[in-house]
Formats: sequence, structure tokens, C-alpha cells
Amino acid sequence: MSNTEQDNRPAPGQRATGLDEVDLRILGVLRENGRISMASLAETVNVSRASVYNRVERMTATGVITGFTAQIDPGMVGLDVCALVFVTVHPQSWHRFREGILQMPDVEYCCITTGEHDAMLLVRSLDIGGVHDFVTGVVAARPEVKSVVSVVILDEVVSKSYLLPTDIPDRSGSSNRLGMTRFTTAGNGRDSVR
Repeated sequence: MSNTEQDNRPAPGQRATGLDEVDLRILGVLRENGRISMASLAETVNVSRASVYNRVERMTATGVITGFTAQIDPGMVGLDVCALVFVTVHPQSWHRFREGILQMPDVEYCCITTGEHDAMLLVRSLDIGGVHDFVTGVVAARPEVKSVVSVVILDEVVSKSYLLPTDIPDRSGSSNRLGMTRFTTAGNGRDSVR
């Protein structure tokens, strides 16, 4: 392998995305301040305003940047309680479950998972009673749901709008592996849920 080929390879743990170092710096600045002017952004990443504008437009058109939004403190708007809801779904009911979740305004985030449970929901509420009512009266009441486990979040330690490949440290030389991670593949139709 030539030196040129080695220079173009992503670092271990990082995927090639078609983005260069300047694109990643732009995304890093936008993560901290999505309202920054193009002139200030250009100055911060040390490229021309036209280059920044073109890069942001390209990343938006290709779907790298999916939108711009305000970030809020949930507690400041009265959503003082946050919970993770782990759901186990009956086999062959994934599409109905997914359609149902999309209709639930209480859900801030939902993902299909491997392991003991099939899905994880992040929900917010005005109080603990609201979480209880949602979990027992809405989620657990769905015919697709086999079981539900709720965990109330006591403190949100890290909350980032997104990670970049440059945020991930190179751990390829780490020889201090203490254990194994158990990975359970998706089953019962979970792998085809879209």
C-alpha cells in the first residue's frame, strides 16, 4: 500500500464519509452554534466564506446536515422527569409497533435494539405520574407489547446533538481489554423493520 493510499484511509473506528477535515471542523462548530453566520464560520475554520457556504450547502443537499433546530433545557419548559422505557414486542408485530410509536408525541427518541429487550424509548413528562400513565396506559396497553421495563433517569450527564468521527479516539493500540461484550443479533423480524 502506498503512502497516499494510507493517508486516505480513515483511522480505526472511523468510517470514510466523503468528508474532509474542513467539513468536520465546520460540523464541529455548527454543533456548538447552529446560528453562526457564514462569515464567522469561515473565520473560525479558516477558509473563505464562499467555501464554507458551498460546503454547508453540499452537506445539506447530501443529507449529512439534516436540519437546524433550537436546543432547549427540558426542565426549563416543565419536563422535569425523563425515563427510558425498554419494550419487548410479540414476534410478527413489528410494523404495527413501529407505526404506533410514530403516533406517540411523548416519545423523544426510539430505537430498535438487540439483547434482552426489543426497543428503547426515551420519554419526558411533567411528573412521575405522567411517566407511569404513559407507560402503563399507552405503551403496555398496545397489543404488540409483551413486556415493559421503565427506568427513571436521575441525571443526564452527557447530551450531545451528534458525534463526529473526529470525536472518537483511536483505540486500536489498546491492549487493556478486560472483557467481552455480548452481542445478540436482531431476530423475529427486527432486522427488517424500516
